[in-house]
Amino acid sequence: MPVHVRVQAAPFDVGQQTERLSTLSPHTGGVGVFVGQVRGGQGLRAMTLEHYPGMTEASLQALAQEALVRFELTGCTVIHRIGRLEIGAGIVFVGAAAAHRGAALTATTFLIDRLKTGAPFWKREEYEDGRAIWVDARETDEEAARAWLTRTP
Repeated sequence: MPVHVRVQAAPFDVGQQTERLSTLSPHTGGVGVFVGQVRGGQGLRAMTLEHYPGMTEASLQALAQEALVRFELTGCTVIHRIGRLEIGAGIVFVGAAAAHRGAALTATTFLIDRLKTGAPFWKREEYEDGRAIWVDARETDEEAARAWLTRTP
């Protein structure tokens, strides 16, 4: 199956997912991968990601299908974690396989830009001083997603 989407609490294996993409088709010439992880600093201890079950998977599936067609991919994977994640933990794996590296890398950027605002996830940050803050969407993420409405591959 060229499109693989999962929302899960368990960690993902970057090597395994990259290998899966690279072997989907004999026409694959490049695989682009992005791995997002919990970034430390400013007293952040952990974050908790929540989602809207069913709707989240459908949103990610639609984005992955759009990328598959738009960038002529041979394969696409989006895995997003939920639950409490500590500093350094992987949050998201986005991978795109294509005949040429340019399409794979551009599709990876497209997917991460679009999923940050196009899938129903909520993030709460926990700090060492005991604060817990729900994070609002950032305008820079909205701008990156909007830019794809007029951008061509």
